[in-house]
Amino acid sequence: MKNQIVKIHPQDNVLVALTDLCAGQTVRLGEEEYLVKEAIPAKHKFAAVDLPGGSEVFMYGVLVGKTQSEIIAGGLISTANVKHAANTFTIRERKTDWVKPDVSKWENRTFMGFQRSDGSVGTANYWLVLPMVFCENRNLEVLQEALVNDLGYGRNQVYQTQAKQLVDLYKAGKSVEEILQIDLQVNYSEPKTSRLFPNVDGIKFLTHEGGCGGTRQDAQALCGLLAGYITHPNVAGATVLSLGCQNAQVSMLQDEIKKRSAAFDKPLFILDQQTIGKESALLSEAIKQTFAGLILANQIERQPAPLSKLCIGLECGGSDGFSGISANPAIGYTSDLLVALGGSVILSEFPELCGVEQELSDRCVDTQNAERFSQLMQSYSQRAQAVGSGFDMNPSPGNIKDGLITDAIKSAGAAKKGGTSPVTAVLDYPEKVTSPGLNLLCTPGNDVESTTAEVASGANVVLFTTGLGTPTGNPIAPVVKVATNSKLFNRMRDIMDVNTGTIIEGEETIEEVGERILEYVIGVASGEIEVAAVRHGQDDFIPWKRGVSL
Repeated sequence: MKNQIVKIHPQDNVLVALTDLCAGQTVRLGEEEYLVKEAIPAKHKFAAVDLPGGSEVFMYGVLVGKTQSEIIAGGLISTANVKHAANTFTIRERKTDWVKPDVSKWENRTFMGFQRSDGSVGTANYWLVLPMVFCENRNLEVLQEALVNDLGYGRNQVYQTQAKQLVDLYKAGKSVEEILQIDLQVNYSEPKTSRLFPNVDGIKFLTHEGGCGGTRQDAQALCGLLAGYITHPNVAGATVLSLGCQNAQVSMLQDEIKKRSAAFDKPLFILDQQTIGKESALLSEAIKQTFAGLILANQIERQPAPLSKLCIGLECGGSDGFSGISANPAIGYTSDLLVALGGSVILSEFPELCGVEQELSDRCVDTQNAERFSQLMQSYSQRAQAVGSGFDMNPSPGNIKDGLITDAIKSAGAAKKGGTSPVTAVLDYPEKVTSPGLNLLCTPGNDVESTTAEVASGANVVLFTTGLGTPTGNPIAPVVKVATNSKLFNRMRDIMDVNTGTIIEGEETIEEVGERILEYVIGVASGEIEVAAVRHGQDDFIPWKRGVSL
């Protein structure tokens, strides 16, 4: 390791420990030496200078907190002595000049994708089955049982095999103590059942708890979200089940589809249970129509497409004190590379942009987008405060334990995922990306709600950084799990895809890792690499009700 500590920005008055530091230890950074006054766990921060009570605390060059009591130089920054604080922001002069990275080696590169009639390109080819209302969830489960295994989309029987092994041991008279000592093996290399439709990656069933009983605004947002999935480039077509009487009417869904794709021509089968009558007739018709749709979807094959057709969602979850100095800036550089190539990226999680609003506002290409960003941030913050849950309550216990002690610290690191390119558009949930470049999308910080929304807006690959580990995935878009540190990557290797801990260890630069991630994304987009979330069938899908969710 080159250094034991890092100063992220010249204006910062706190330093980050890259490894565990002991009280009384002297550490060096460049020409400066610092005496550590108390134990500083890796990922946590300590004061670079004496900070009297009421002092402003700076990281990433921005205000991230205020001291509640004096912190001597070398003292630990913690929730006991620092509280959240962030600067206000205003609409001011644009700062949209940026230094584009050199992308000459990717200018003629392509990925192998599924080309759609509207010009978009999918990184996968799925058929959707979705309900307009939660009352249809059980019918989706019946359809899933009827279709998935026989068509070759069932998961490997790893854990069923383990359960059978335990049954056999019990029948053989083994005691509880003996059974608990058994080492159950996990073998993911078992051969999968061959697919009847080799060009179709799967049938995905998007159950949810919405569609009725909420506000009309919730129903409209749900229909927009579902329309985003139906029109998504990774989707070949869909089967929709409606009860008939719900708030989320089929006509509302059809209007939302037209907003996103005026010339929509994918196969779409809509079945209304109250019109058809018997549940058995509904399910039989759904099975028949879905099977016919799969035949059509199987006729589409992967073809070369330019990298400009990639739309990457940028997400983080289970963040730690290394997120903002390894994984997030690394995928930020990947974002800049893709934007320079004419592609699109989506930065969301508005509660985790608290404290960096001024920088993002200044980067908006025009005043209109800057004003919309300001309005969305302020209205969201006000709704949160109205129920006693301001943005300052966003960091989770896991975040705090691993060094993200204020929302502004977490946000300043999270925003690094967006790189340095101008903000070309600001979108409200669940609007669709129509502009290349960096798009800001209003979503909660909740991992699954935000990932669900990014995909609905058009992300055909998601880069998801994590310092603590999370299995989060998505039904239709590959979610690439990017570890912030090597310890996590090695400990949870079965759900991690990419390691950026080499940045912390001084083995690679942010730019080198960002380029490595772009190459990985090209492999994923081409169907050459199966990410862990897809391998495990991690199909997380949670629509956002526009109430308060951080």
